[in-house]
Amino acid sequence: MDRNNIKHWLKNPAKMAHKYSLTVTYFCTGCGIIEIPPTITARWDAERFGVTPGASPRHANLFLITGYVSLKTLKAIIRSYEQMPDPKFVVAFGSCPINGGMYWDSYNTIKSLDKYIPVDGWIAGCMPRPETIFIGVTHLWTLIDKEMADGYKKYKKNYKFYRKNQEMLYGKLDWEPFYPIGGDNE
Repeated sequence: MDRNNIKHWLKNPAKMAHKYSLTVTYFCTGCGIIEIPPTITARWDAERFGVTPGASPRHANLFLITGYVSLKTLKAIIRSYEQMPDPKFVVAFGSCPINGGMYWDSYNTIKSLDKYIPVDGWIAGCMPRPETIFIGVTHLWTLIDKEMADGYKKYKKNYKFYRKNQEMLYGKLDWEPFYPIGGDNE
């Protein structure tokens, strides 16, 4: 871990601050919520990794989506994601946001979350144990270091693609586009 290497910190203090102070907005549906509370207890202690829960998406930089994503909840996920300030990172937790999980054949379940918002990391399993969140967080640190956790940049660059997919589900959305559609986004 680079916490002991002060030279690394001094090269890019902003990146290090984002890396080691992740404020999380949890979007928990179904069984996904059951593995989240233990992560903030003394046994796993998320704060030792710099991970703290946030009260609002507007105060968070890590979006942890657990459990299945239905058509109805996807709209709230998109709106929450767009409210988060940059840089922001998304981690999908469990099989459901990856491929629908045990609801894969449901007409009302999103099979691949990354068609609608960018996902920086995936934690597979049904349900993954709490310690896998920390494996995911330490992997996210590596991605942040290598500047590969750039989903928020991809969202802006490819906004037309994401908005088109969102509108294929919902028709015309009842909120203005987050970024201008056209020009650089084409």
